[in-house]
Amino acid sequence: MEGQRHPVLLTTASAVRHTIDIVMPNFVLSVNGTPHRLNADPEMPLLWVLRDLLHLTGTKYGCGMGVCGACTVHEDGRAVRSCQIAIAATKNKNYTTIEGLSADGNHPCQRAWLDEDVSQCGYCQAGMTMAAAALIREKPNPSDAEIDGVMSELICRCGTYQRIRSAIHRAAAGGTKS
Repeated sequence: MEGQRHPVLLTTASAVRHTIDIVMPNFVLSVNGTPHRLNADPEMPLLWVLRDLLHLTGTKYGCGMGVCGACTVHEDGRAVRSCQIAIAATKNKNYTTIEGLSADGNHPCQRAWLDEDVSQCGYCQAGMTMAAAALIREKPNPSDAEIDGVMSELICRCGTYQRIRSAIHRAAAGGTKS
C-alpha cells in the first residue's frame, strides 16, 4: 500500500535505540462533501481523524466506547458513532459532521436547539443534533416514543431531555412550536 514514511524511534529492553520507518497508508475520506487524502494508521478512529487531522472539532470525544453519542456523525445520512469506526472502514462512504450539517448553522435542528434553549454545558449537543437530524430525515414527524427510542442511546449529562424532545418536534414541524 502506498503511503507516507514516518520515522519511529524504538528503544529495546537493553536500551539500544533503533530508528525504523513506518509506512502509513493513504486514505481518501469524504467529509462534508469534500474529499480528503490522509496518511493514517488504518485503525485510527474516525473521531480522531476528524478532530486531529482535519481539525473539525465540533465532533466530541465522550466515552470512546460508542455509548454516549457525543461523537455522532452521519455516514451516508445515517447516525453513527465516529469513535467506533476505523479509517480503514470508511472507503466509499460519505461523512457529515456538525460543521457540515448546514453552512450557516441554519439547519432546522440547529435552529430548534437555540429556540428551545436546549444546551446547558453544550458538550453533547453536536452529537444530539446529528442524531436528531438523522431521525427527522428518516421519520419526518417522529412520535415521542420514536424520539425517546433514538435519543435514549445518547447521554446528556445536564439532563435536558425534555427540551431535546421539544426541539426535535419543533425542527420536524419546520421551526414552529408544536
